[in-house]
Amino acid sequence: MIKTAVVILSWNNLIFLKKFLKSVVDHSHDSDTAVIVADNGSDDGSAAWVEENFSEVRLIKINKNLGFAGGYNHALSLITSEYFVLLNSDIEVTEGWLKPLIEFMDQNRDAASCQPKIRSFEMKDYFEHAGAAGGYIDKYGFAFCRGRIFNSIEKDTGQYDDMADIFWSTGACMIVRSEAWRKCTGFDESFYAHMEEIDLCWRFHNNGYRVCCVPESIVYHIGGGSLSYKSPLKTYLNFRNSLFMLYKNLPEAKLRTTLFKRKMFDGLAVLFFLIRGETKSVKAVIEAHRDYYRSIGLLKKKRKAVARDEKWGNGKLVLNKSLVSEFYLRGHKTFGSLNF
Repeated sequence: MIKTAVVILSWNNLIFLKKFLKSVVDHSHDSDTAVIVADNGSDDGSAAWVEENFSEVRLIKINKNLGFAGGYNHALSLITSEYFVLLNSDIEVTEGWLKPLIEFMDQNRDAASCQPKIRSFEMKDYFEHAGAAGGYIDKYGFAFCRGRIFNSIEKDTGQYDDMADIFWSTGACMIVRSEAWRKCTGFDESFYAHMEEIDLCWRFHNNGYRVCCVPESIVYHIGGGSLSYKSPLKTYLNFRNSLFMLYKNLPEAKLRTTLFKRKMFDGLAVLFFLIRGETKSVKAVIEAHRDYYRSIGLLKKKRKAVARDEKWGNGKLVLNKSLVSEFYLRGHKTFGSLNF
């Protein structure tokens, strides 16, 4: 059994594989590490290109696009290793990026996952939207990071160079203990893509594990490689999956009131999109709520199967305030100004 499997899930990402796969191979050369590309039903010739150019890379072919969640669940079920590293195809890794992550996991057996510091590939002094220096959520399920709140992204001046316990590690680049992955049953495939890692990390916490950021490791992320940040489909998935996640994981005492208030915030988002003339985003939010209600039966079954922390929201990893109010009304644009 190898110790670490670096697994790149790729769907029609030939352009990024050509740009970044060599650096992943070159900088992940430990004898106990394997680089694996899981092709998620691509039709752009990327699977054949990997076979022709990287004999040292294992290729897993998936017959159709199973989404981010389903694709990784399938691929990781075929891999035997102590650690899985989930790595987006649009990430540039750096020399020595893997060592601090593995060492941290070796030394902290109670950690299910950790992530590196994620910087922007285009603006290398700034954090990148998807993960930055570690993820958190507020009491209504809005996700944010050390270094990024909504679309306000901070310059990296070393302000988050300390190791930190976080609520969620980013699916763009995260190392996961395979034992914890299997115990917590991997990603929820009904999410398809987006926020599935936050849902998984919530289950990690509820099963007694820690999730952390190890900023000694740094990678550079383009972002939106498979789905643009401005895509209506991304808007749909984020709004729908937020409701999925809250319904599954909230403690009983907070379920109704939290969901009600979250839906009110979503209504405000619709008004915001209308004012800006973003009719496709309006439609995406309405469809997200429609499909959430259509999924209630399935969500009830999943809720019964999830171990929940009835004291959720009282700890330091959840902002026990409204992030929307803090950002838009109080002007708190940086993580350090939130005052957990």
